[in-house]
Order: sequence, then C-alpha cells, then structure tokens
Amino acid sequence: MVTYLLINFLTIIFPLVFSFERKHLHFLTKWKYLFPAILLISIPFIWWDQYFATKGIWGFNSHYLIGLYLGKLPVEEILFFLCIPFSSLFIYEVVKYRLPNLKLTLAFEITYLMLASLLLGVSIGNVDLMYTEVAFSLLTLLIACQVLLLKSDYLAHFMVTFALSLIPFLIVNGILTNGLPWIDHQPIVWYNNNYNLGIRMLGIPLEDFAYSMLLLLGNVTVYEWLQSRLKLKQG
Repeated sequence: MVTYLLINFLTIIFPLVFSFERKHLHFLTKWKYLFPAILLISIPFIWWDQYFATKGIWGFNSHYLIGLYLGKLPVEEILFFLCIPFSSLFIYEVVKYRLPNLKLTLAFEITYLMLASLLLGVSIGNVDLMYTEVAFSLLTLLIACQVLLLKSDYLAHFMVTFALSLIPFLIVNGILTNGLPWIDHQPIVWYNNNYNLGIRMLGIPLEDFAYSMLLLLGNVTVYEWLQSRLKLKQG
C-alpha cells in the first residue's frame, strides 16, 4: 500500500500550492532559507531515526509502504523530514504575517522554562527509557539555550505555531501510530514500550509530542539564523 506516501503528499500539498501566492505571504521567496534549514536539521534526525530503528525502539509496517529503504528507514520516513518541516514552517510564516507585533514576553519565557523544567524532571527520572530520555533531554537543552541565551522574539511566534500545528499533528501521527481503523488496526509506525513511558494520547506516545516540538523548533532556529545572516551581510 501507499498509505504512508499518501500521508506525506497530503501533508505538503496545501502549503506547496500556496507557496506561489504572491499577494501576502510570498512563501516562495523564503525557500532559499527553508530548504537548507530542513536539510541541516534532517541529518541528525535521520541518524537518530535510523539508530532507534536498528535497536528496535520503533519500526515500520511494510504493509503500508512502497518497499524502498535507506538502511532501516523506508523512503516515506525520509520524506517525512521534508514534508512536516515544510508544512510547519509555512504555518510559522502565516503566524508571523498575521501577528507581526508578537514579542517574547515574560509570560512566554516562564511558560517555556516551566515546560523545560518538567521535561528535565521526567528525563532524569527515566534514564532507563531511551526514547523518553533522548527526546525530553534534547528538547530541554534546546529550550534552555533559546530562552536563556538567544531570547529571540520568534519564540513567541513559534509557540503559537506549535499550538496550531498540534491539530495536523494529531491527525497525521494518529494515523501513523493507530493505522487505519476502518481497514485494520495495525500501526504504520510501531513503538517498543520498553523504551518509552507507555503514556499515549489518541494512541500517540507522549514522547512524540516532544520529538515533534524538537524537530520544528530546530528547523525554525536554523531558518531564522540563515535569514539573520543574510541581513547582516546586506547591512
């Protein structure tokens, strides 16, 4: 079946089409920053994905795949690291366009630091659960660097973006982790609960929420850094 490939296609098609809209967003002009950012962030994530698949921490149901692999990863999983960041950065640019005056206030900083503290506490208490430990600790580190060192205003836009992206996240990851209930109950991506907390929301492991936030914030960080470098050169 082509289920996973179709999910990737449906995820990216709307943002891709509207990239060519020239009246408001001009998203096409941002591609020169977007694709390098996606490439740079996808490399460590694909390595992480490959390693965990090799260790049996998660895996993929061949029933939903076209059968092409890079190591342990199906080609659909590689495309996931293109389609999801592309679509999420499109949402991010829409948020920036609609909320141009949004700033990183103290309330945003406190919210981020509370989240980081919670993640750190859970990761310290579950060092034997590899997915939990890696996802939560890496996200804690990135949030801490952003809030305590960089203090970038785009963190306010990112928080709104992530909140909005939870809607497609729940749909996409819900299908990936639950399969297609009206056809069968096999997941497209399966998880070994010996390596996670075993807590699921709509069938999605809690760690996936941290994984998603880490992926998206990593992409936004590099995306904004590339744009700021160009501004410095032009200035």
